[in-house]
Amino acid sequence: MPDPNGFLRYERRLPGRRPVPVRLQDWREVYPPAGDELIREQATRCMDCGIPFCHDGCPLGNRIPDWNDLVRTGDWDSAIEALHATNNFPEFTGRLCPAPCEAACVLSIAGGQPVTIKQVEVEIINRAVEAGRVTPRPAPERSGKSVGVVGSGPAGLAAAQQLARAGHDVTVYERDDELGGLLRYGIPDFKLEKQHIERRLEQLRAEGVRFRTGVHVGVTVSVEDLRASHDALLLACGALAARDTPETPGRSLRGIHLAMEHLVESNRVVAGKQPSAAITAEGKHVIIIGGGDTAADCLGVAHRQGARSVLQLDQYPVPPADRDEDRDPWPTWPWILRNYPAHEEGGDRAFAVAVTSFEGDAEGNLTAVRIAEVQVSRVDGRRVVSVVEGTEREYPADLVLLAIGFEGTEKGPLLTTLGLTRNRRGGIDTGPDWQSSALGVFVAGDMHRGASLIVWAIAEGRSAAASIHAYLGGDGALPSPVEPSAVALSA
Repeated sequence: MPDPNGFLRYERRLPGRRPVPVRLQDWREVYPPAGDELIREQATRCMDCGIPFCHDGCPLGNRIPDWNDLVRTGDWDSAIEALHATNNFPEFTGRLCPAPCEAACVLSIAGGQPVTIKQVEVEIINRAVEAGRVTPRPAPERSGKSVGVVGSGPAGLAAAQQLARAGHDVTVYERDDELGGLLRYGIPDFKLEKQHIERRLEQLRAEGVRFRTGVHVGVTVSVEDLRASHDALLLACGALAARDTPETPGRSLRGIHLAMEHLVESNRVVAGKQPSAAITAEGKHVIIIGGGDTAADCLGVAHRQGARSVLQLDQYPVPPADRDEDRDPWPTWPWILRNYPAHEEGGDRAFAVAVTSFEGDAEGNLTAVRIAEVQVSRVDGRRVVSVVEGTEREYPADLVLLAIGFEGTEKGPLLTTLGLTRNRRGGIDTGPDWQSSALGVFVAGDMHRGASLIVWAIAEGRSAAASIHAYLGGDGALPSPVEPSAVALSA
């Protein structure tokens, strides 16, 4: 059994990040591997709490206390088995997930320090890879049924692996030139080096999954042909319709770009897919609008490209350092100030401000950004932003990156041909079996629920795969951790 006194003997500790001056010279991951002693010590803090609320914080239902105790006792082989039982890709979640499981950890009650669940998770998979324990698990028999998966992000890949292991013939279609969805070109290498994607793709191929890149369903391949080629389809195309601000004066000036335009180009350059980026922060005054993960990714990229200055703007006031129990009681996800590794690398942040206009020169080039302090309120359920008079000021700007979220899945011939319409969140509704209004067409991941966390994408991919398996008449039942109506823990 776990050590019930471990959390009393050890404080929460994380391994040190690579020094800022060193990591700014390359695109490698910020975090170096952690030592065995540190990880076992942190796993020992898992307190055998009786009711592990971390299970509820994680939509995958990861067996966190189980693999924490296996790490505590040094049984790394069993730990990876317990981890893989619920999570196809812990090397992705361990690097990219913000860890709602830690927010739900019993040790975080009343401002306590939760177990370093995310760090333990990534070290389990790191050691499994080093030991050669991440191997293909092909199905012993084929079902004779065929499934087409549109989209190769975490939801699509998780579903593909589950279905292939159940004996179905699976083909994944990706419109980009490389596989991985946003993991490939949307996430910078300093958060996720692409070797981790390649390793999983090699495993999936060995399990029988076929991949086709450069296929834009509805454009280069007809939807009708795809439906005729497979017994079922899973749409996992993400939520890539970026939110813009067309009403802001000066938006048409040269030098203002959506965040993903900048990130994709940068990642393609790092991957050797193109010699240079047309959108670069080198030597420029950069303004990043937005306060989330994407904005932090843009910040880290701007530092590595050699920005002259970087200012990040957030409409909301400075969050508290600790959980506000009245607003976000444990075990819900708290609104707190989150400092990403990119923030310690440089740049400034301004809170409770918004852009009132973009300023430019006679040639139509961006030269400055005017901002003002604002107050954000809710009126009849709508977000209303009010400018505080007399607070306007101007900052020089050569490059503005809009990282203000996503409006849902992209419109296009795929949806039109299938007769699918986006809901108010920009996603595609499904029935309780993950099936859309088009017979035999299922939907999962961000395309279903809107832009969300990677753990939700994998959980939805696994659950949709279970429904497809049942739809195809497969033997037994596959794991299905969430229902289409599932939401994150809330008060």
